[in-house]
Amino acid sequence: MKNPFIKISLYAAFIFLITNCASKKNNGATEDKKDIPLKDTVVYVQKNTSEKKTFFKDSDKETAWVDSIYSKMTVQEKIGQLFMVSAYSNKDSVHVNQISKLIEDYKIGNVIFFQGGPVRQAKLTNLYQSKAKVPLMIGIDAEWGLAMRLDSTYRYPWNMTLGAIQDLSLIENVGRNMAAENKRIGVHFNFAPVLDINTNPKNPIIGNRSFGEDKVNVTEKALALMKGIQGNGVFCTGKHFPGHGDTSTDSHHALPTVNFSKERMELVELYPYKKLFDEGLASVMVAHLNIPSLESQPNCPSSASYNVVTNLLQKELGFNGLIFTDGLAMKGAANFKGPGDLEIAVILAGNDILLCPENVPVAFQKLEEAYNTQVITEERLAHSVKKILHFKYKAGLNKYKPIDLNNLYNDLNPSQNDALHYKLYENAITVLKNEKEILPIKDLSEKIAYIKLGEDTNSAFVSTLKKYTEITEVKDTNLDSLNKELKKFDKVIISYHKVNKAWEKQEFTLQEMLWLKEIAKHNNVILDIFAKPYSLLSINNFDDIEGLVVSYQNSDISQVVSAGLLFGAIEAKGKLPVSINDAFHVNDGLTTEKLNRLAFTAPENVNMNPAILSKIDVVAQKAIDGKMAPGMQVLVARKGNVIFQKSYGAQTYDNGKKVTDTDLYDVASISKMISTLPNVMQLYDKNKVELDTKLKDMLPFFAKTNKENITFKDLLNHYAGLQAWIPFYKATLDSNNKPSQKYYRKIAENGFTTKVADSLYIRNDYHDTIMKIIAESPVALKKEYKYSDFTFIILKEYLERKTHKKLEDLSKENFFSSLGMNNTLYNPLDKFDKSNIAPTEIDNYFRHQVIQGYVHDMAAAMEGGVAGHAGIFSNAMDVAKMMQLFLQKGNYGGIQYFSPQTFDAFNTCYYKNQGVLRGLGFDKRVHKGGPTCDCVSEASFGHTGFTGNMAWTDPETEIVYVFLSNRTYPEVVNDENKLAKGKIREEIQQIIQDAIIR
Repeated sequence: MKNPFIKISLYAAFIFLITNCASKKNNGATEDKKDIPLKDTVVYVQKNTSEKKTFFKDSDKETAWVDSIYSKMTVQEKIGQLFMVSAYSNKDSVHVNQISKLIEDYKIGNVIFFQGGPVRQAKLTNLYQSKAKVPLMIGIDAEWGLAMRLDSTYRYPWNMTLGAIQDLSLIENVGRNMAAENKRIGVHFNFAPVLDINTNPKNPIIGNRSFGEDKVNVTEKALALMKGIQGNGVFCTGKHFPGHGDTSTDSHHALPTVNFSKERMELVELYPYKKLFDEGLASVMVAHLNIPSLESQPNCPSSASYNVVTNLLQKELGFNGLIFTDGLAMKGAANFKGPGDLEIAVILAGNDILLCPENVPVAFQKLEEAYNTQVITEERLAHSVKKILHFKYKAGLNKYKPIDLNNLYNDLNPSQNDALHYKLYENAITVLKNEKEILPIKDLSEKIAYIKLGEDTNSAFVSTLKKYTEITEVKDTNLDSLNKELKKFDKVIISYHKVNKAWEKQEFTLQEMLWLKEIAKHNNVILDIFAKPYSLLSINNFDDIEGLVVSYQNSDISQVVSAGLLFGAIEAKGKLPVSINDAFHVNDGLTTEKLNRLAFTAPENVNMNPAILSKIDVVAQKAIDGKMAPGMQVLVARKGNVIFQKSYGAQTYDNGKKVTDTDLYDVASISKMISTLPNVMQLYDKNKVELDTKLKDMLPFFAKTNKENITFKDLLNHYAGLQAWIPFYKATLDSNNKPSQKYYRKIAENGFTTKVADSLYIRNDYHDTIMKIIAESPVALKKEYKYSDFTFIILKEYLERKTHKKLEDLSKENFFSSLGMNNTLYNPLDKFDKSNIAPTEIDNYFRHQVIQGYVHDMAAAMEGGVAGHAGIFSNAMDVAKMMQLFLQKGNYGGIQYFSPQTFDAFNTCYYKNQGVLRGLGFDKRVHKGGPTCDCVSEASFGHTGFTGNMAWTDPETEIVYVFLSNRTYPEVVNDENKLAKGKIREEIQQIIQDAIIR
């Protein structure tokens, strides 16, 4: 039998040699390992830390539990606690059995999860915990949320995106959300925040994982994130100590060298660590770096350096939390020593947890041998193991409960995440150039072209741009012909979209840079990049780019928010977290003007409950199933933000084209409110007409008629005694109830150019006949309320004679163009394809055809599609703009269209005591039988339309509600108006009010 003493002595000598770098001071002298403190809770003396916070206090119960567990452990169980092994929930049973075996045979105490899915991971966590004698501590490397590792989970912005945000409370909220998700899935340690200061733009492994290049900014953001995470019951791990920000090598593949003096590192790289230590950072991950100024042993990784881990981190900086190595399978460490020898070296250096070891059985065996030979003493082992047990107690593992799998997916993806996401981008997006005040885009009558660069998706950006104004997407494979086409436009928006992956290269290609340079040289350009700010490094000259916006990442929400910023719906607040050559410097960032245009956000951001709003889906489907309308658009805005916009059903019942948000509807009487009325309000605002102005003075045509003394106020209040309507078309039909040849032609010809429908033209002079019939129509003897279309037919006549312009031109020039209501117009077939317009009826009594793209109202049709009371086609988004203008008392997009006093005058009930619940042109009937639920305030106002529409605004709750449909399809003969009887619009309005978080 061999002499065991000789065997142990030889092994001890071998261990001494392989751990040489862990036993060096900066001067190369041997350090006595007995200097390592051995108390259960280690508190080192830190320079100038008399006010250092004691974050992790150990209670008597905690200490008793730790001592009790430790005293019952075998040496093997103690050694097992040092390991945190890699686990995956997207691998097969072989992998699961391997991890189970490590837990059962080697008593490993900790698991870190990587790729997979949340439910699968939760099931595996429960499985692995069931096999552990002492509950496992679970970690995850989830710097931007669980989505960094797991599918079906929420992805928060990268740290560099957060680095642009000035409101630290938002960063803390990110941490709070992350903590909730980690706890829900059974994770105790999140390996965040990244404390690396990314002063090297070419850093291959940190980059967007850093908050930026400024140490103060990095520290503030990291601290806020830490407070959010740790303040809600999950431990943080600051990394990568002592600083991986200025490296040009990826430590996964080789050992990076950091050639800074210790003084420089104390001034820069260590700055955030000192601050976070003072605030109670739970743990630190030590990087694999070659730092000659801190460790004299050549090519000794910092994770294996006693000088770095013990002398610097613990003694000098006074850190008393848990210390993780970086992944030991990474080549930066694995190339230094083999399995087992490396684990011994890093333990002797002062680390507590061996992260992702390459070979657990070999490492376990060598650690056990090192313990048996006193290379690793019982005191050294107890120091780390008891510290680990203390953290397990603090994590609640003394009372371990399995993860509840019920509703796990929904719990990990609450709607509030989107609400925060909107706020993050509203505060992060950064404007770096704004020459000629090109931002925000104010004049919506300008012609704007759009060009896309980059390979990733851009649909949310383009669709949102088009919600503000008309945008023309220009595509061409030839640069010269492209520039020729762009000469037609006043501005060109170029957006750059790259795949939203942290380690993906995002540089412009040579062709993209050439195109950008040439387009910018000849056009007024706004460049918006949905990529890392470092992607701008490849652009040598920004002189020809008038507007430059950094939106940081390519997501639907970033695209929506950025589009809103371009048009002034929000202001720019972000500051650049890194420098871009000499062109832009860290903390650069311009503010832009906020115009009060509608923005887009999540319901929670305006105190609305999305779960309640989702009930609108059920009501809409009820209407479709009940044949109340084949389809519809519903939009809700609050406090200047669109929070709900959906389209339902199809244009017809026969499985026709699905309704989209951009489809147009005949809005019927809503035409009065969004076209004729605002033009009248402008004249009133300019003192061209007054409340007591008489009709004979407005239109001499009515002098010496029974209507001559009707006042402007009574006219708009429908308190003038006018008839409700007259079916003018009936007098123009022949004996077969078909359009008479006396009045109509199938093709346009001299005197018959007023188009009524497809292949149907009416005599041009028939308008005079209609006006004559109205003038001669009877007036009620008793003054009382009676709703009449004649009011707005008369007002159209007044407007056109007063201004010498057609109503369609007035509305476009005065409102639609500057409001960006480019989907709002009379006679939409002049601009839009029929397929994008919902049909209103199969007419078998007048025009004898499908009415699609032509106004449904017969009198308006006889006026060539343009009338004061009907004729407008629009979609919910455009209607909402006008309603928001009213809500803002005449102001929208920085333009005051009429004074607040004028709006108040028109929104007043002048005959409330007489039971007339109307303003001047606005419906205000908030009562039983009215068009609203009883839930809206008396200050609310709006209008409904015969074809199945409603637009309503409530100043008290700041809500705009638009409902558009074609409930008249396929026919209105013997009209039952199921939509009105079913009170669908009112039910949705009640849901909206119920959704307000009081």
